[in-house]
Amino acid sequence: MAHTASRKPPRVGDSPIFRRSLIGVVLILGALLIVAPLLVIGHEAFKQGWKVYIDTLSHPDTRHAIMLTVITALIAVPVNTAFGVAAAWAITKFDFRGKRLLLVVIEIPFSVSPIVAGVAYLFVYGLQGLFGPWLDDHDIKILFALPGIILASMFVTAPFVARELIPLMQAQGRDLEEAATSLGASGWRTFFSVTIPNVKWALLYGVVLCNARVMGEFGAVSVVSGNIRGQTNTLPLHIELLYHDYQAAGAFASASILALLAVFTIIAKVALERRGAGRRKTLSDAAAPTGP
Repeated sequence: MAHTASRKPPRVGDSPIFRRSLIGVVLILGALLIVAPLLVIGHEAFKQGWKVYIDTLSHPDTRHAIMLTVITALIAVPVNTAFGVAAAWAITKFDFRGKRLLLVVIEIPFSVSPIVAGVAYLFVYGLQGLFGPWLDDHDIKILFALPGIILASMFVTAPFVARELIPLMQAQGRDLEEAATSLGASGWRTFFSVTIPNVKWALLYGVVLCNARVMGEFGAVSVVSGNIRGQTNTLPLHIELLYHDYQAAGAFASASILALLAVFTIIAKVALERRGAGRRKTLSDAAAPTGP
């Protein structure tokens, strides 16, 4: 009777045949949809040899596209990191009117198509836009130049850091910050000595994802950049131009850089997840009672 009571009802997938079949289907789809394209990119990039690969990447237009992509990331990622930290700190550590509205605003870039975002910037900073005439009178160029590319990239990637920090900081609560404040620590001292160390792995995780998205962004940047070869083309846009010009070797060589970035992002993502999981486990073990 006790044995019958201890038996648990069967779960979906408990059958070994079903479980192995499901894993096999996932592996096959992953190989076809993810691994195979990466292998094709690597094969086509080096198909004509290292010399052609190096010559392609050393072309002035390709080097400019890479440089423009790096510059965009060096500006957009730190700004979005600061925004994400400030937004997460405000939402999780303070009570104020409009908190839910701020959460909705942070989520907007995930709900809006990047191309729609690019078109919206045209209606704000374009010649026929809200600030276009004033910008033109003062000879300030936003669209079809570096500032427009940075703004579009910042809009698309704005939520990444905040989304990683907010759930963790909400789970941690305010006890540590309040304890530090009660001991005489200033607000900035509490922030740098208590808040940031407790969320550093989630912060790095968000930065990695934000950087990968900035370097790979296509839709919004394609609208605001003008696709001017050698001037306003980031690496994804440059790949499209090479492909349309039937320069397959150059397109795949340039695409291999983004593919390597994706691989490094996955490796960093897994490493940070392990560090974060280990850290959370350590904190939970430390918080658990050790005896009666």
